[in-house]
Amino acid sequence: MIADDQPLVRRGLALILAPDPAFEVVGEAGDGAEAVELAHRLRPDVVVMDIRMPVLDGVAATGRLARELPECRVLALSTFDMDEYVVAALRAGACGFLPKDISPEELVAAVRVVHSGEAAVAPRLLTRLLSTYVRGPRRPPPVPVSNTGTGPGELTPREHEVWRLMATGLGNREIAEEMAISVSTVKNHVTAVFGKLGVRDRAQAVIAAYETGLVEPGAHHG
Repeated sequence: MIADDQPLVRRGLALILAPDPAFEVVGEAGDGAEAVELAHRLRPDVVVMDIRMPVLDGVAATGRLARELPECRVLALSTFDMDEYVVAALRAGACGFLPKDISPEELVAAVRVVHSGEAAVAPRLLTRLLSTYVRGPRRPPPVPVSNTGTGPGELTPREHEVWRLMATGLGNREIAEEMAISVSTVKNHVTAVFGKLGVRDRAQAVIAAYETGLVEPGAHHG
């Protein structure tokens, strides 16, 4: 289900999602109150929720859905990716937060991730939040790096660099450009990093980078 106070935006989001056979857009709401009412009636798996809407804003609507329909997962969208909006939406119960300048492919991928029960937060937002809110990170032993990467938990130098760039807020395509490798190769490295770090997703990998001191709070690419 899509909730946004701008009809053109709702139509655009629906046109992005509808062609995928895995998705069915079951309803559209123009404000937060209507979103809650429609969600109760339609029971969607995922609500793509704009944050700034009349009558009831997206944060308040997300909070109501989290309490009243916990099986309904909310993916928050906003033109404004200010930290307070992100934190408020996630605290209200949103399973993800994306800025509206993402690509159609990123939106589709995020809906899939949220539906699977995991969190979807744009890398630049996640990194900025960690930079702002992580204080005094723990310092467990650093993840060993070797030329072979064949020991238990050992990262190859290239995997280590992918992890570092991931932690500075770059997406897979940006990492590929930075390292002059293909996006599919980056994805393979990311999967290997997840396995060797023992983490479930990108968010946990970024947190691990801060905890081990691979990157410092406030660090960003460039």
